[in-house]
Amino acid sequence: MAPPRIPPIHCLMSFEALARLRSVTLAAAELNVTPSAVSHRMRQLESQLGVKLFARGDFALSAEGAAYLVQVRQGLQALQQVPGPGAGSGTTRLRLAVTPTFSRQMLMPRLALFRHAYPDVELILQVSIPLMDTKAEDADLEIRYGSGPYAGVEQERILVDQIVPACSPEYLHEAGPFEGFDTLEQVGRARLIRSPLEPWNTWFAACGIALPEPREGAQFNDVGLMLDAAAAGFGITLLRLKLGHEWLDSGRLVRLSPRSVASPHHHFLCWKPGAMQRWECAAFADWLRLCSLNCRGLKTLTRGA
Repeated sequence: MAPPRIPPIHCLMSFEALARLRSVTLAAAELNVTPSAVSHRMRQLESQLGVKLFARGDFALSAEGAAYLVQVRQGLQALQQVPGPGAGSGTTRLRLAVTPTFSRQMLMPRLALFRHAYPDVELILQVSIPLMDTKAEDADLEIRYGSGPYAGVEQERILVDQIVPACSPEYLHEAGPFEGFDTLEQVGRARLIRSPLEPWNTWFAACGIALPEPREGAQFNDVGLMLDAAAAGFGITLLRLKLGHEWLDSGRLVRLSPRSVASPHHHFLCWKPGAMQRWECAAFADWLRLCSLNCRGLKTLTRGA
């Protein structure tokens, strides 16, 4: 039996450009061909592969297309390596700034998948401060936490979350019961853990509790530390269900209400205009979107300027 035909490289290059730029016109300009040529190459590639590479008219990738894009980029990168002295030194560095708890809970457990898919990309990670959006060095991509939108960068919201009040089993036994934790009486006899990252006024407003933001009690500027403090018995915290699911699953924290409320803060992937022209930035963004389809917690939403 004859071996399967390798798709023409001009089709693969057009597919990679179209998946990265999400515009036939921009892909055609980058490749110095006409838009109709890009469209023809996509029809040729999909016909040869026997799969739909794009799921919608906005050039969002199908599951098959996202998986194939990883292979195409690896192949194109290998072909760009020039043989001879110095060949093997083409490491590509990608600088990523990430908020602490998102990094520990959502990114690091899955980062080996990216490393295996793109072994020639050297990731340089640094911690950024939530809400303040400050970091030690300049970064190619940033995962920011806040209400958005952000000036001067392009952005994509990658994680929205719901909040619930939660505490340790020991504190619940000591100070409870709290059935719903949605009345002034219950809130008034509890120790509230404070954080500017998840203010209590969101929960108060949803429950109709006429209280200002608390001014006393332990305070933390890191979501993970705040949840650890609650697990240690400091009091009641507001837990993000996706970001903090590990604390609930392990039993270190118990939720006090079946009700959940939308948090006003979200996680955004941000980049400077033009950064997605670099294949490694586009590859990481695509990988993050693919994780959102296959991994618990991440959710892809509408892309915005």
